[in-house]
Amino acid sequence: MSEISKAHHFNTLSSPYGAPLAASLPEELLPFTVRLVRNKEDLNKAVEIRHAAYARHLPMFAETLKTAETDDAEKGVVILLAESKLDGSPLGTMRIQTNQYQPLCLEQSIDLPEWLKSRSLAEATRLGVTNEKGGRLVTTVLFKAYYQYCLQTDVEWMVVTARAPVDRTYDRLLFNDVFPDAGYIPIHHVGNLPHRVMSFNVNTAKDRWTQVKHPLLGFMCSTFHPDIDLSSQRQPCTPSMTLSTFPLGDAMLPM
Repeated sequence: MSEISKAHHFNTLSSPYGAPLAASLPEELLPFTVRLVRNKEDLNKAVEIRHAAYARHLPMFAETLKTAETDDAEKGVVILLAESKLDGSPLGTMRIQTNQYQPLCLEQSIDLPEWLKSRSLAEATRLGVTNEKGGRLVTTVLFKAYYQYCLQTDVEWMVVTARAPVDRTYDRLLFNDVFPDAGYIPIHHVGNLPHRVMSFNVNTAKDRWTQVKHPLLGFMCSTFHPDIDLSSQRQPCTPSMTLSTFPLGDAMLPM
């Protein structure tokens, strides 16, 4: 990587590593890139992999995901896209919505407790990854990009809805139930299927992962991945655009 390219990545890397710290971390290259959707072509790729992922597990619901959704164009929403370095094909996607401008999608189905509602939040939805070998690594890197995006934008809490068996993955990542006694709750934006509502404190993540010697600690906090690019120079998703190797356990299914 050229010095100019390195400088670009250091400048766009999320706040937990400033440029000097990033330069001191061991660097690991990936066989794919993860970046923000910037234009209609990117969005089409994200929709393609999203639909394919849901079709494997929720074929009826996947019929509603053949085109971009209105939520893809909302303020406070970004979409992550993983692409193969070999041929540019889409390998994975995740949509992230903050509550800076409006309530989260999951709040169509439940009322969050006041202690959480009053915080800055980011909900991950529409996760989809390739069914090919390496899908688990793509999932892990998308999660790291989600975590870094929250750090970069000063989001305090990550929030997800997780159906069985995906919820086990979030248990392993140290997410906690928002409603410990409620079990699985029907969630509107995922076809009213029952999900656990789970949260994760971004600012205490490293300490908690360190305390339990989490197997992803080094990958998440002590490795610089220049192929994750969260720079914000992008075209917004306007309404007209909307007509492994790492021990996560079971590969994460669509959210």
